[in-house]
Amino acid sequence: MDIRAILMGLAFAAMWSSAFTSARIIVEYAPPMGSLALRFLLSGMIGIALALAMGQSFRLTRAQWRATLVFGVCQNAIYLGLNFIAMQTIEASLASIIASTMPLMVALAGWLVFRERLPRLAVAGLVAGFGGVTLIMGARLGAGVDLNGLSLCIIAAVALTVATLSVRGASSGGNVMMIVGLQMLVGAALLAVASAALEWPFEVQVTRPLVLAFLYTTLVPGLAATFVWFTLVNRIGAVKASTFHFLNPFFGVAVAALLLGEKLGPLDMIGVAIVGGGILAVQLARQGGPKPVPKTPRSVV
Repeated sequence: MDIRAILMGLAFAAMWSSAFTSARIIVEYAPPMGSLALRFLLSGMIGIALALAMGQSFRLTRAQWRATLVFGVCQNAIYLGLNFIAMQTIEASLASIIASTMPLMVALAGWLVFRERLPRLAVAGLVAGFGGVTLIMGARLGAGVDLNGLSLCIIAAVALTVATLSVRGASSGGNVMMIVGLQMLVGAALLAVASAALEWPFEVQVTRPLVLAFLYTTLVPGLAATFVWFTLVNRIGAVKASTFHFLNPFFGVAVAALLLGEKLGPLDMIGVAIVGGGILAVQLARQGGPKPVPKTPRSVV
């Protein structure tokens, strides 16, 4: 892994993790599904315009079209939609920690569903990772976390895991930015329908924090981070790129604490360290083990 790949991985992890904080700000002033649908519409249109300017086309492979639809539904509509709804009642740091367990869920599902052999290091990482999450959950439950919001985040992480395991081979074949834009439009359409049915009439408080958070979420985590992830996967492969996920719990809680003033107790910090270590152990073990189910590039919160 060269220095450029390392810098790209660090940039992706930082942008991905910061999205939870900006999303938490957005849902304080606007309906979650409606604001997310608008964000995807803008990001998707910008992505397609950039793709056309780069000489890319709508001619995708069958695997790429499948990835576009599956991730537009499971990742953009279900995963992000549920996370935005959940962050009306739970903290951004907790949402980011739950979402960060996706690599652990993928490894566990690969073992249970696809009968992949897991090295001892990966098994230890799974046990440690889920143990760290349990530690954090216990501390938050004792502090009175909203159970409905917590459940939505867990369901969202499962939906992203299913999408990741469902699509293979979509990170090759070119037209990277076009895929980024199209899958966002799929999510925008589904969320717009859901918002019109469940959130009408819309109540929006136009404030400076809302505008800044919306623009940031649209351009940085929504568009830039997705493109960086696609490019990184094409450069070093999905398994090596996924190693950077171990940084997400750290970045997620750090940004939330810095910008939102969310308090973290000793058990939270210990749990975050354990989860990060577990994710790193699983990804390092999978690099040297049997060929895993490839992870398809995706957009982020």
